[in-house]
Amino acid sequence: MYSEKVLDHFQHPRNVGEIEDATAVVEVTNPVCGDLMKLWAVVRDGKVCDVKFKTAGCVPAVACGSWLTETMLGKPLAELASLTAEQIDAALGGLPPASKHASVLAADALSRLLKSLR
Repeated sequence: MYSEKVLDHFQHPRNVGEIEDATAVVEVTNPVCGDLMKLWAVVRDGKVCDVKFKTAGCVPAVACGSWLTETMLGKPLAELASLTAEQIDAALGGLPPASKHASVLAADALSRLLKSLR
């Protein structure tokens, strides 16, 4: 049902936790399914130096949060601005149709984080 990449990120999520002195902290929810994602980031010189997440949600929501944070590390904010839900979905080997909302949740968290840093 889920790709190996989704299962790997779910079973071994990267960057889980909180950052006490984060540059930005955002929280997003999916009103339909109730999934919640919180994202913390430390930004220096326009790049993400540290990032953590917590998710209350389904297997793909955890996987998308893990993949997102792994991808964000060390990247310039300008580069991250173009990341889409479809790219997150594809990078994880595809999500089942009923789970597409998880990549949207992660993309929304990133978008909100970037907006909070402007």
